[in-house]
Amino acid sequence: MALEIDAKNAAAATTGDAGAPGKAKAKENKSNSNNNNALAAGEKNLVNGNSAATKKKGKKNRNKTPPQQDAIDASEALSNGHAEKASVNGDTADANANMLEKKVDEEGATATEAAEVGSSGDGGATGEGEAAASGEDVDLDALHDIGITVNISSPGTDVLSVQLSSMELVQEIHQLLMDREETCHRTCFSLQLDNVTLDNFAELKTIEPLEQGSTIRVVEEPYTMREARIHVRHVRDLLKNLDPADAYNGIDCTSLTYLNTITQGDLLDKKRTRPDSVDCTPPDYVTPGVREPPLLPLHPNIKNAKGPQALKVLTTSAWNPPPGPRKLHGDLMYLYVVTMEDKRFHISACSKGFYINQSTDECFNPKPDNPSHLSHSLIDLLSHISPSFRRAFQTIQKRRTMRHAFERVATPYQVYQWAAPQLEHTVDAIRAEDAFSSKLGYEEHIPGQTRDWNEELQTTRELPRKTLPERLLRERAIFKVHGDFVTAATRGAMAVIDGNVLAINPGEDAKMQMFIWNNIFFSLGFDVRDHYKELGGDHAAFVAPRYDLHGVRVYNAVDIEGLYTLGTVVIDYRGYRVTAQSIIPGILEREQEQSVVYGSIDFGKTVLSHPKYLELLRLAGKRLKILPHSVLNERDEPVELCSSVECKGIIGNDGRHYILDLLRTFPPDVNFLKLEDVQLGKELIDMGFPIEHRHKLCCLRQELLEAFIEDRYVTFIRIAAVHLQQLNAKKQAEKELPSIVEKQEEPEKEQTEKEKQTEKEKEEEKENDKEDEQKESKPSPSETKSAEAMVNAIREAQSNVAVSNEVQAAEVVKRACAAVGSLKEKEFDFRFNPDVFSPGIRHVDGPEGGIQSLAKQKRLVQDAAEFLVLKQIPAFIKEHMAHSSPPIDGQSLTESLHSHGINVRYLGKVVKMLGQMPRMDYLHRIAILELIVRATKHIYYTYMQSTEPLHLSAAISHFLNCLLTTGPVNPAVSSEDVHKKQSRNNGGKHNKHNKTNKTTKPQSASAAAATQNGHSSSTANVSTNAASNNASSNSSYDWTLVTPRSLWQQIRKEVKAYWNWELDCDSIESASAKYGLLRISLLRAFCLKVGIQVLLREYNFESKHKPTFGDDDIVNVFPVVKHISPRASDAYNFYTTGQAKSQQGMLKEGYELISEALNLLNNVFGAMHVENGSCLRMLARLSYLLGDAQDALAIQQRAVIMSERVNGIDHPSTILEYTHLSLYSFANGHVGMSLKLLYRARYLLVLICGEDHPEVALIDSNISLILHALGEYELSLRFIEHALKLNLKYFGNKAMHVAVSYHLMARIQSCMGDFRSALNNEKETYSIYKSQLGEKHDKTRESAECLRLLTHEAVALQRKMNDIYSNGKLTSDLPPIHITPPSMGSVLEMLNTINGILFVHISQKDIVKVRSQIEKHLKTNSDESDATDDNEVTAALKTFVAAINYNETEQPKDVSEAGAPTAAQLTNGSEELTTTVSS
Repeated sequence: MALEIDAKNAAAATTGDAGAPGKAKAKENKSNSNNNNALAAGEKNLVNGNSAATKKKGKKNRNKTPPQQDAIDASEALSNGHAEKASVNGDTADANANMLEKKVDEEGATATEAAEVGSSGDGGATGEGEAAASGEDVDLDALHDIGITVNISSPGTDVLSVQLSSMELVQEIHQLLMDREETCHRTCFSLQLDNVTLDNFAELKTIEPLEQGSTIRVVEEPYTMREARIHVRHVRDLLKNLDPADAYNGIDCTSLTYLNTITQGDLLDKKRTRPDSVDCTPPDYVTPGVREPPLLPLHPNIKNAKGPQALKVLTTSAWNPPPGPRKLHGDLMYLYVVTMEDKRFHISACSKGFYINQSTDECFNPKPDNPSHLSHSLIDLLSHISPSFRRAFQTIQKRRTMRHAFERVATPYQVYQWAAPQLEHTVDAIRAEDAFSSKLGYEEHIPGQTRDWNEELQTTRELPRKTLPERLLRERAIFKVHGDFVTAATRGAMAVIDGNVLAINPGEDAKMQMFIWNNIFFSLGFDVRDHYKELGGDHAAFVAPRYDLHGVRVYNAVDIEGLYTLGTVVIDYRGYRVTAQSIIPGILEREQEQSVVYGSIDFGKTVLSHPKYLELLRLAGKRLKILPHSVLNERDEPVELCSSVECKGIIGNDGRHYILDLLRTFPPDVNFLKLEDVQLGKELIDMGFPIEHRHKLCCLRQELLEAFIEDRYVTFIRIAAVHLQQLNAKKQAEKELPSIVEKQEEPEKEQTEKEKQTEKEKEEEKENDKEDEQKESKPSPSETKSAEAMVNAIREAQSNVAVSNEVQAAEVVKRACAAVGSLKEKEFDFRFNPDVFSPGIRHVDGPEGGIQSLAKQKRLVQDAAEFLVLKQIPAFIKEHMAHSSPPIDGQSLTESLHSHGINVRYLGKVVKMLGQMPRMDYLHRIAILELIVRATKHIYYTYMQSTEPLHLSAAISHFLNCLLTTGPVNPAVSSEDVHKKQSRNNGGKHNKHNKTNKTTKPQSASAAAATQNGHSSSTANVSTNAASNNASSNSSYDWTLVTPRSLWQQIRKEVKAYWNWELDCDSIESASAKYGLLRISLLRAFCLKVGIQVLLREYNFESKHKPTFGDDDIVNVFPVVKHISPRASDAYNFYTTGQAKSQQGMLKEGYELISEALNLLNNVFGAMHVENGSCLRMLARLSYLLGDAQDALAIQQRAVIMSERVNGIDHPSTILEYTHLSLYSFANGHVGMSLKLLYRARYLLVLICGEDHPEVALIDSNISLILHALGEYELSLRFIEHALKLNLKYFGNKAMHVAVSYHLMARIQSCMGDFRSALNNEKETYSIYKSQLGEKHDKTRESAECLRLLTHEAVALQRKMNDIYSNGKLTSDLPPIHITPPSMGSVLEMLNTINGILFVHISQKDIVKVRSQIEKHLKTNSDESDATDDNEVTAALKTFVAAINYNETEQPKDVSEAGAPTAAQLTNGSEELTTTVSS
């Protein structure tokens, strides 16, 4: 019981009112101490949007806080008269979600297991979520609570009618009122019903007298010191609401969004635009052929962002705190205000409110002034004394409430901007107080000040999780505490590096120091006690925290009850790596040796084990594929372990079992270790493996192990099937085929291990090709047959295993196990021993061929590493050959590599392979940019560590000059300056004017120029000499020695050493010439990677006279934070099931499931989260396919704002959201808007990766189409020509994309009257269709018809011309050329086609017929199979639809079958072509 009470109190501490421990536990995080979500509870309902579409769907818009948002009532939400429409949706972006589905089914896992498998992997997903979801239906009703409408009357405003949910807390009405325009100035009030004060932490449904239409009164309460401070803080927040300064400074989880700036207001309020009233000229930096995009448009409308200023100064007065006598008169605190009219006021806060006193700056007189304007709210008081305050405050409020709710909610984690304008620094007492108090933001709301992070993190994990509401509450609590912990850890790490925290071992060397701040333990990433000496010293110590974090992530995902990990955050700041961890209770009082009861603290010399740990880790190991193994301890006794030796188990004083040091959770990567006893395969040796890495901690990724095991499983099933077929054949035809069977059987028995290996590899290769064919999104009929044959073989094998006699079946399984290298003889078992190659560990070797055989375990780890290079890397490249969702920047490339289980240290090999493929040019460039950025990061970190805080901005700007320019880079501090500065010891910024006369005499013209520019005039060689002379005396100034040449040589060396790849360029110029890198893209990537914020201005990288970057151009440095992201498991299952449904063509069901998923996500994460964003995008897409373009627009608008806020304004997914939004706004008739959105998307794309990218081709085709529709033919032609060039490059000259581009060009040229060019282009289209689809195909016929019309027009025109020439003069009756501009409908159809949305016309009956046939076919094949056939049906349906539109290019991203035909003919290609050329 004691523990239970503890837990409750801890929970209460997180909620911010220990007064109600019992209730608080259940309400854990519904109340908000710093609850970001409640802020959003304004007029706009977050989940259902504020769209007209939502209202139309019969849902009242509710004023609610998002966490308790009830699910969209699915049937209602969708009953707006859509015909039943189905689609097969192959959205490639999400296709990998179904990868694990197959494996799970075949292993016959139960639904819940499947769900866990899905959630433990990163890229994995489950198709079984459906079962899990449907099993929970009962619990879902608990979420669908009843809504009640109540009236709220507050003093001085009209009665407010609000709709609330019965599950909400009274507290949330408080938040709602503090957010409403009319009542936002109150903070200190209680709510009363029939004169009874309501308890803040009560749920509304528990309040007896509350019913429909009750009136709740707002009653002003007397202030306390705490309430007065909260009130002042709230007023300051209201006044600063529009100021983007916090977002640029990266505080309080604020971030930017520019959608409203670009669309100039809410899209849903806009009238449809007439095509002729649209201004559509693109800015210069958007037209094709831009070399270096400018930087300023990245942050549009900087000037007007702030809003009006209401006060000059509002701060706490220097007369605080009130002296004794005044305290007894009720004074709480004093404020000082300077109004815009330049009047100065001193204000007292007392329990009744605020009034003006008679104090001045010099003399203290706290008596009330006459008139004193006593007001309960500070805002009322200020409105009385300053008219301009009143006006400005109203404007601010208007603008604040007009903003979309998503613009005001805080994000879960801080998003940092890499470029920021010059911000003016204003007086702000509250900001100052926050900076200098050790409190963390809102900590003062929590009794007991510092939080016991470890207790909170572990208590939330112990919450019950049997039912859906319990799981939601638990996940919400885990997420909330984790978010707060990350914020606290980040702040603490910055304080540690900035020197604000005293070390716990202050006597030791700076690198060895450790810190505790706010109950978090901080250590630096250096190898202090030669702990990692054997493993690579400081290099190993630097990467260890990141690997440890991986380990924490996977153990957290497995979520074994009773096994605890530490809260862990890794922060890179100013070149240092800091690890922040929660503290195990009692660990600081004991020596480490005494506390460790499991594992080893000296890399395996002494090893301990513990039964409870073995039991817990065995459970986890099953899921993580870790093999229990025994090692010998110092007394030569075998000790059993279920993890790597480094993993330590410590039982805390709280009795919990903690594991830490999880850096070797997964097996080592032998391709990067030089080991005596390991012989790699010949192919690998030819590729240069093993490469000696600079540390010995390289591990394989979890995704790789899963892919490897899945691959072996498929091989295993196939080998078994082959053997079974042989057995059956043998039985049936023993007379006919005895010789052949014998031939097959004999060698197999005698086959050596080696031969088996080769046979297996051949098998695997075949298999992989087959798998890849399936992955490719265009199964042609023949491929489908082979896939079907495989499924049938497996089915047959499974049924036969049951049928044929047991002995033979066992023999078959045994053989298949041997062939794939399974650990057990008689069943498929793949697990890995993470210690198998660790030096200094003595293993207990089992019998040869058994599960404990060391040779077998080593072989397995080698096979996995080999699989990575020979299978996964080619599979990765093959997958991107279709360009269906191409990576845009280094980050998306890295994520894609990781999802295939490829570590970034293989990037050199990937680049080598990409270099041989001209069609993968863009990916090659992105990969090289990533290599350069990462190599530069390594150099930059060591460079920063040796720089004094005094010279940070000078050093960083110098480094950027060396990296990005070839102009002059004289460091802004000359060595002599440095010397003088040290001798005089006067810190501070160097004054430019008196700097010049301190430096040496100008040596040359360039030096003189430098002097004029106010930069130090010692030329490079002088400073080099001087610095080298002083090298011994001041090592911290070696940054002045770096030159562009030396830096690029270092980068080359680093790329060669780390990635084993030759970067042959020695300056930024040769790099951009050779690889086509943009400097601005390199600047962006580098700033984001290491956390630099530069001034938002145009940089001239070509500058020959003065350095491009000065020290004023470095605005800030921010931390780069790595942490785990808690999952929302139920929402995830709903989402994947919804996806699967939509892909089967059940759009409505998909829509309902994904709406439910969004609702659950809101329950767990609140309104703002990356995963909510992908849900919104999917919902918008489904709405659009269901024919509700208005709803799609409303949802997608929220998705864009969400992505800008949570991912960043120039993140690749933000670009994707913009392109989707432009399609939907065109469909809603906002033509000009959709162009503006496309221009923004194109600008961002070019800024990130340049113009040479397949996505640019897609955007350009869209822009060209819309410009064509608006009659801007010249412009339109430029965009389509660019798109055609890119399509030819990336898809080849026979691809459908190219045919469409030619056709679009022909349309535009015919509109311009250039019939000859139009004819030539249409001929190209025709020839592609003819060769790819055949003459009979509708597309080919359409194109032929188009050619006929064009020829007709061309001939007519030519006749006229000849007529003119023959008569020698212009006859007056030249008939006009018939040019019909395309209708908006046809343009939209074309837009849909280009964007991969195709409406195929198949009647509902056909679909049902096909489904039943397929199901029948599958049933006959699999009587024994216990897995559901749902995904086979899906696969078959996909192939069916693919066969209907069989097309040689990629399958369209969304194919939807609409019941009612929208065009006359059946459209068969992936591109819908309408002949709206001259009619």
